[in-house]
Amino acid sequence: MSDLPRGDLSVILGAQWGDEGKGKLSDILCGQAEVCARCQGGNNAGHTIVIGETKYDFHLLPSGLVNPNCIAFVGSGVVVHLPAFFEELEKLEKKGLNCDKRLFVSDRCHLVFDLHQTVDGLKELELGRGSIGTTRKGIGPAYSSKASRSGLRIHHLYNFDDFSSKFRIMVENKRKRYGNFEYDTEAELVRYKALADRLKPFVVDGALFLHEKIKEGKRILVEGANALMLDLDFGTYPYVTSSNTAIGGVCTGLGVPPSRIKKIIGVVKAYTTRVGGGPFPTEQLNEVGEHLQTVGFEFGVTTGRKRRCGWLDMVVVKYSTMINGYTSLNITKLDILDTLPLIKVATEYYLNGECLPSFPSDLELLEKITIKYVELPGWQSDISKCRTWDELPENAKKYIEFIEKESGVPVEWIGVGPSRDAMISKPVFQ
Repeated sequence: MSDLPRGDLSVILGAQWGDEGKGKLSDILCGQAEVCARCQGGNNAGHTIVIGETKYDFHLLPSGLVNPNCIAFVGSGVVVHLPAFFEELEKLEKKGLNCDKRLFVSDRCHLVFDLHQTVDGLKELELGRGSIGTTRKGIGPAYSSKASRSGLRIHHLYNFDDFSSKFRIMVENKRKRYGNFEYDTEAELVRYKALADRLKPFVVDGALFLHEKIKEGKRILVEGANALMLDLDFGTYPYVTSSNTAIGGVCTGLGVPPSRIKKIIGVVKAYTTRVGGGPFPTEQLNEVGEHLQTVGFEFGVTTGRKRRCGWLDMVVVKYSTMINGYTSLNITKLDILDTLPLIKVATEYYLNGECLPSFPSDLELLEKITIKYVELPGWQSDISKCRTWDELPENAKKYIEFIEKESGVPVEWIGVGPSRDAMISKPVFQ
């Protein structure tokens, strides 16, 4: 395993539709990192870290908090629901994590209010059968407020009279759009006055904070939320999240130049899953999909929703690699394939007999494609106790090598179970 560079950024990004298992790699690399940062999204994300018998669920806070020597930073591109922030913090501290003076939040973060969550639900009802299947955490409406320049940021809390005036206007504007829904504006303001006081020790200048850590030569790990195929611009629009989940979101969400990014690790589940609506070319609505869902325990950390499951799609992985420029890959949940005698991998999409050069933007076109699969023999043995590359069965190695060949990116880590030690570090020769 290569070391994280000093004074530069190492980035972990989801390469599919999210839920790839980014949290465990983040946990492992935070053993080296001195700062772990979030750059986009909100509490619609979900990481699970397992340490011994204890399971930690992260939604808004950086999962680097499990390392007592690591500072966690919520960057300016993140949208923050303060009640969820403190609820998550309290749950972590009850499980024994000491987060005192290790958690910081940018003053430039936009706020997510219960108002946004109400609007999120109303928008989904309005869309009816064409709904996107959001987490209804208010993330999309909060980013909409940001883009329309009507949002409120954390620093606004510390001029509370002005904040209150702007918040009342925000509520009235939403009522003009969605009708006179029930919402106690004044009670919310009372709540946010108390939350502002409670938050103040965590607030830092979001632009300056990370650059100071860079100057100090700290090892900085950036934890991407969601994944490339949910990116607002490059994902399966409109079935996407409301932020830029690709590598560009790191620069805009943290205020750092691209030249500071030295490692970009793409996390790829050994098969494919997605939550909510939207296209999923390799989805298996059969016993294979049921096997992956059951054995892989595919339920969303944030929503508890059952995940849709299918074969690994290398068209998606290659497209994701093209956008994000991964320097290495982490293949997760390889053990879920242990009992399958035959494993399929999608390698090409065809339309009217012609091979498509990349993942298409037009979702209607996606419905008409045929998929070319390569069939690989399974290993039909338990790999959950393997801890080195040499211990893996030959067919498991061939599966990993096939991914490397198709993607053009070396695999550096292989997940073979849920615990933090169930990760194989594979030698990489650049």
